[in-house]
Amino acid sequence: MSSSITAFKTKFLLAALPDIPFDGWTPELLRRTAERLGISKGRMDMEFPCGASDLSRYFFLWATDETLKKLARKNMAALRVRERIALGVKTRLEVLAPHKEAVRSALAFMAAPPRAFAMPKLVWHAADKLWWAAGDTATDYNHYTKRLLLSGVISTTTLYWLNDASPRHAKTWGFLERRIDNVLKIGMKIAKFKKKEPA
Repeated sequence: MSSSITAFKTKFLLAALPDIPFDGWTPELLRRTAERLGISKGRMDMEFPCGASDLSRYFFLWATDETLKKLARKNMAALRVRERIALGVKTRLEVLAPHKEAVRSALAFMAAPPRAFAMPKLVWHAADKLWWAAGDTATDYNHYTKRLLLSGVISTTTLYWLNDASPRHAKTWGFLERRIDNVLKIGMKIAKFKKKEPA
């Protein structure tokens, strides 16, 4: 569990999520959630000093943490690397699936400045954690290349998923497989280019 993940914040988030499609990420959402849970404004302000901005960021950190818990129960060693990565992205979206409208709302909320700088960091954080879960230990340029490429996969697949009404998001999983194929090809080209560089 990430040190930023706490039982209090998780309880607050889960209590707030059902109201987000109606209230959005607003001070009113935090106030009503705190009242429902019997939490003082002082405690709420201490845990979420930037209000809804902090809560929305926590939403994505929580989703990544929940994904890692689920992946830890899988036999990742029996899978190929590409299968581990696909499973990681799929599992993360499955964690978010019950809160799809909250995700849509959060992405719109996080797109506005000054919050816009936080979202790329959150996606990178997710990509980093998924690569570690997949067994990646690279410390050279591959470490950053892999995370950059996977960040793109997470972002584009999430946007596709938000508009996918197919049964059990079947179209999204097909899209994910195609994106991973593209990323692997790009990764191979970068690796070949690096090998050709003079020492």
